[in-house]
Amino acid sequence: MNRRELLTAAGVACFGTGHSEATMSGSVRENSPDSSRPQSPDTYRNPVYDRVFPDPDVLRVGSTYYAYGTYHPWKPGVGPERQLVPVLRSPDLVNWEPVGPAFAGDPEWSQYRGLWAPGVGRLDGRVLLYYSDSEFGADNPGIGVATAPDPAGPFRPRGGLFRSEGIGVPNSIDPMLFVRDGTPYLFWGSHRGIYGIRLAADGLSTAGEKFRIAGRGVEAPYVVERDGYFYFFGSRGTCCAGAKSTYYLVVGRAEKLRGPYRNRAGERLTVADATGTTILEGGERFLAPGHCAVVRDENGGWWMLYHAYEAGKPWIQDTPRRVLMLDRVRWRDGWPVVGENGTPSLTGRIPPVGNRLRPRLTVPP
Repeated sequence: MNRRELLTAAGVACFGTGHSEATMSGSVRENSPDSSRPQSPDTYRNPVYDRVFPDPDVLRVGSTYYAYGTYHPWKPGVGPERQLVPVLRSPDLVNWEPVGPAFAGDPEWSQYRGLWAPGVGRLDGRVLLYYSDSEFGADNPGIGVATAPDPAGPFRPRGGLFRSEGIGVPNSIDPMLFVRDGTPYLFWGSHRGIYGIRLAADGLSTAGEKFRIAGRGVEAPYVVERDGYFYFFGSRGTCCAGAKSTYYLVVGRAEKLRGPYRNRAGERLTVADATGTTILEGGERFLAPGHCAVVRDENGGWWMLYHAYEAGKPWIQDTPRRVLMLDRVRWRDGWPVVGENGTPSLTGRIPPVGNRLRPRLTVPP
């Protein structure tokens, strides 16, 4: 059973300004955020967006960051529809505001009720958004694509890249765009193997044969390049059962984009029973962290956005309350280190803005 099949009715909330506003035209209200905030203007407290915002991807354009999250109408026929892929904007990865949905209406290519786990990037001066077209128990999900001149959208649907039956990969969801030397690649997959494929120059179709970088049991791939290695981040466990969720983040690395990717013990991630090296798992305050995106700030620092549950507040009615989290990524001996002792941080130092570095505070190294 894949992570999307764990729950048959749950949802992503609509977004408004202010934490206490209704998340679904007044019918559902989220718990108010913790009123205690860091006293220093240079620190932040997790979560950085205290609303339902699962499966984030992030895009930096100049000095502005944009985040994109999952859409799903959790209860069919009950209440108004939620936003079709919510979009947030921030100057510093900490202070986020909604700037509208990616889509004004359902993409014509879509045949299911969910637009999940968007993957976003820039190519030839425009923004491309890839989305999972699926629902719980879907027999032939797929990856669709849309474009926009502005990262806030609205995005123009451009059809689909492929569906599971055509590409030969069960549960084809969770896309991620990776561009190297002007050549776009797509990575995707959910618990049935993680795959990559080269795309056409415009990013709107496939142009190569698929290749596998990880085996079963992992999903939501994210790939970055650093110091001669390619790093694959993925999520294991279950995501959508509230406080009972078991999500955690793992990593592997390779000398070539197509692999082989190995964990820190040197095992190939495509070998049966081999898993990535665990880098982030739940703690006392935040549970089931996963589905990450990695971005660099203007000064070259590395940061990770991901979702997690707050202990004691895992649901909003029937909706899993997965909130947006931020942690710095540090590198030790060529491997990423995230959070406080491998669990989500409670507080941290706000990322630098422009060339103005913020003073170093007393936080874990």
